Amino acid sequence: MSREIEKTYNPQSVEGKIYDRWIEKDYFHAVIDHDKEPFTIVIPPPNITGQLHMGHALDNTMQDILIRFKRMQGYCTLWLPGTDHASIATEAKIVEKMAEEGITKEDIGREGFLERAWEWKRQYGNRIVEQLKKLGSSCDWKRERFTMDEGLSKAVIEVFVRLYEKGLIYRGERIINWCPKCGTSISDAEVEYEEKDGHFWHIRYPVKDSDEYIEVATTRPETMLGDTAVAVHPDDERYKHLIGKTVILPLVNREIPIIADTYVEREFGTGVVKITPAHDPNDFEVGLRHNLEIINVMNEDATINENGGKYKGLDRYEARKQVVKDLEEQGYLVNIKPHKHNVGSCYRCETVIEPRVSWQWFVKMKPLAEPAIEVVRNGTIKFVPERFSKIYFNWMENIQDWCISRQLWWGHRIPAYYCSDCGEMMVARTAPDKCSKCGSTNLKQDEDVLDTWFSSALWPFSTLGWPEMTEDLKYFYPTNVLVTGYDIIFFWVARMIFSGLEQMGKEPFKYVLIHGLVRDAQGRKMSKSLGNGIDPLDVIEKYGTDALRYALTAGTSPGNDMRFSEEKLEASRNFANKVWNAFRFVMMNFDDDIDFGKVDESNFTVADKWILSRINTVAREVTENLEKFELGIGLGKIYEFIWEEFCDWYIELVKPRLYDREAKGRLEALYVLNKVLTNSMKLLHPFMPFITEEIYGHLITDDESIVISKWPEYTEGVLYPTEERIMEFIMESVRGIRNIRAEMNVPASRKSKAIFVTQDELLAKVIKDEASTFGRLASISEAVVSKDKEGISNDAVAVVVNGAEIYLPLEDLIDIEKEIERLKKEEENLKKELERVNKKLGNEEFVSKAPAAVVDAEREKLKKYTEMYEKIIERLNTLKK
Repeated sequence: MSREIEKTYNPQSVEGKIYDRWIEKDYFHAVIDHDKEPFTIVIPPPNITGQLHMGHALDNTMQDILIRFKRMQGYCTLWLPGTDHASIATEAKIVEKMAEEGITKEDIGREGFLERAWEWKRQYGNRIVEQLKKLGSSCDWKRERFTMDEGLSKAVIEVFVRLYEKGLIYRGERIINWCPKCGTSISDAEVEYEEKDGHFWHIRYPVKDSDEYIEVATTRPETMLGDTAVAVHPDDERYKHLIGKTVILPLVNREIPIIADTYVEREFGTGVVKITPAHDPNDFEVGLRHNLEIINVMNEDATINENGGKYKGLDRYEARKQVVKDLEEQGYLVNIKPHKHNVGSCYRCETVIEPRVSWQWFVKMKPLAEPAIEVVRNGTIKFVPERFSKIYFNWMENIQDWCISRQLWWGHRIPAYYCSDCGEMMVARTAPDKCSKCGSTNLKQDEDVLDTWFSSALWPFSTLGWPEMTEDLKYFYPTNVLVTGYDIIFFWVARMIFSGLEQMGKEPFKYVLIHGLVRDAQGRKMSKSLGNGIDPLDVIEKYGTDALRYALTAGTSPGNDMRFSEEKLEASRNFANKVWNAFRFVMMNFDDDIDFGKVDESNFTVADKWILSRINTVAREVTENLEKFELGIGLGKIYEFIWEEFCDWYIELVKPRLYDREAKGRLEALYVLNKVLTNSMKLLHPFMPFITEEIYGHLITDDESIVISKWPEYTEGVLYPTEERIMEFIMESVRGIRNIRAEMNVPASRKSKAIFVTQDELLAKVIKDEASTFGRLASISEAVVSKDKEGISNDAVAVVVNGAEIYLPLEDLIDIEKEIERLKKEEENLKKELERVNKKLGNEEFVSKAPAAVVDAEREKLKKYTEMYEKIIERLNTLKK
């Protein structure tokens, strides 16, 4: 068959062309077909600020494997792509760019800023999408969505209004996490805690009209400027007599009450807690219970405000130093003790967050969390691996109300409107013309935008057309599997679950497939500071996309971190080359006028039936692995089958039939090669889509592309257990003989007789029938079958295999005279070495003065040389006999 096939596979020259052809042919576009079962995955939308990193590469490779597998299985598959507007990250990028031009947000106003933001999105927002295409992602790009496109923005407003009308969204003064650098509130999920070294400052607060002092301990002395009480436990005998009295707040000279509250732990510290409702979430709750004043002493940038008196304008840490200095000078500082404690930082910019009281919008979480806990508990939604459901339950069962307002301009603006004349607040789907209370047209919309996660929580249904009940939504929702990293279980997974249940009355997906982090070869997290990050695009450039996908999948298991290394990439390139060479070999032996319609199955050899049986079993096993999300195991099985059974064994076994154009069964050999290679490529396709498509296009099939070909199905009728047993015997025998020959350094040109001792009649027949196979593959000159060991020389070398013992006469393997000569030289050398080592170890001075490691090394040598010497003597005695 005259087909021009490159000698070596060059991914760079084919991958782009192949992907363009797939797009042109519309293979990834899902057309609703009610005769087919849908299979849907929504992509975790990358930020428009994003660039493809290893986490994306892993996440999207896993999704693509599942989608390609299901597409070939005949499902109506939809992999829905899109991007996220990422409020904080995007706004920070744009502000940074403007700063280079010397302008601020305030200089150009909200409208001007948003124009710039959309322009930025047009310029850079598609970069990550193009990079995902490089990865071979078979997404339905015609359905691509963006969290701020018209339809999704409509869905966001609809959900906000519905939740508000149900009393599940409210506006309130609460303590929130404030990031002084990003200049916005952030939710609890966006705070990362880390244990850090800090201090406890012990301070004396004088009790009014007495000589007594009360001692408090704090990790943040600057917040004392906003203290409005000190609290003790109601049952603490030490302080019972002081409850109801007041203390004078040092430095500020404000009189504040001593209150009793069970929140105080008697055993912790001094048993007295300063209460600062504006700057601590627990203190805020105590403040509400005791109706305490809330005094905020910080500005949004974490500098002290006018309530901080003389410290006004100082940064929080500068103020801390000054407050401590003044306390010491005025005699209020008792001591400073080191103290390790958890410090919360903004997960975006790593600035230490400041708890702060402010008016914000919140989602009431308890009523939404309960059904979301239940669907995971009853198995409607399953986490893979199951252990990650514990993280989910822990988060959901202890959930706080979700702060959803952000003090930013880029994002979905909160649909709340305030009357400037009477103060009435209205929440509406569209901007009202006039105040519902006083009729004034002097209205102003809330300045804040919604948390980015508010819109991505709706992703599984908003992207399919909700709130309209579209055909897409009816057919593709709920989706089947969500693939994501364990780091966003609470950010995103939990919120999608309660949003889907609340708005659709149905879970958003059936499985949550969790993957770990991609670490470097030493197991370290990839980071800018370590400089150990690997750019997937660089890998694609050097090795090709398939190699990257192989390296990300091989040896991985759900939920566990993986190590990424150059060795894995080399292994995947070697594998691709092995597959390519096998394919070229097959193609070179095809005839132009080949007609598989003339194949006669009675001409199938043991090897033909064995390989057909094996690919059938491998298809069943890989299918089971993929159904259970064991992607790494599935890939491992295909790799082993192609490399070892197909390339190393079957191709070697069929060569005589291929080289002899008149050989009986030559057409059948070509048919089996084509069939097995076709099915192997199909099984490998989800993992390595490009090389498999390139090869598949040359094979004899009825398909125009492997993408839309049929997944291999297990067939009971193509199971040949007898032939499998025979081949196992042949392979084990050949391996055993090869190993012995290698150990004895027997040159390949030196043939030897093999005596097979077996009682098994089937094996006896195989040995006779396959004598030529043993001759070619194991350098056997003659294969003899015997029922017992009678007449076999004692010096014959034995190989034990399942069902037989194989004896190779020693004189066939070596020239006995020459071997005796060689062994005698070896004996002399070892005698000298033993003499030298014994002399050294017999020297008292050496043993007592040399380093222990050196002495131990000599003792190891003595042991090793003694064993070698004994073996040589034993071998010589055998040969001399």
